[in-house]
Amino acid sequence: MSQAPLAGDEARVTVLVRVPPREAFRVFTEEIDAWWRRGRRYRIAKGRDGTIHLEPGVGGRLFESYRSAAGNDKVVQTGEVTVWEPPHRLVLRWRAVNFAPHEHTEVEVSFAESLSGTQVTVVHRGWSQIRPDHPARHGQAVGPFLRSMGLWWGDLMTSLRLRSSAAVDPGAPR
Repeated sequence: MSQAPLAGDEARVTVLVRVPPREAFRVFTEEIDAWWRRGRRYRIAKGRDGTIHLEPGVGGRLFESYRSAAGNDKVVQTGEVTVWEPPHRLVLRWRAVNFAPHEHTEVEVSFAESLSGTQVTVVHRGWSQIRPDHPARHGQAVGPFLRSMGLWWGDLMTSLRLRSSAAVDPGAPR
């Protein structure tokens, strides 16, 4: 980011997944399309079938590919990997589809071993640098917007937890 975000300028969500860190990292990165929720709130393709991809390694892209209503193949990049430290951490430069070229936020994901699995923590920071009237902020001040982002990431991390459980117990709900 071009300047340091304001103190407290982050949405932070932690979820416990009952698999070791290596498996949690693998599910997060390699099965991202399986656990990332579908629908208008979570996907660029909205109601159309699309696939979310995360390319491994620094410089890898987070993107969604789909077929547009006009029948054209589309690829929309929303992130770029800036740190890749399997199975402990990854960091993405995050850009909403309507960000200007200089606008971005940062998503850091850490995987910490615990007695009963892995604590996966997502920290999404930098929203104070995006103007309040930007469509991505929905006209909200930083505080209320960060609460919304925390709920959004919380929904996604719940899906990750369920997908990770299914990785070790095929009968678990997905």
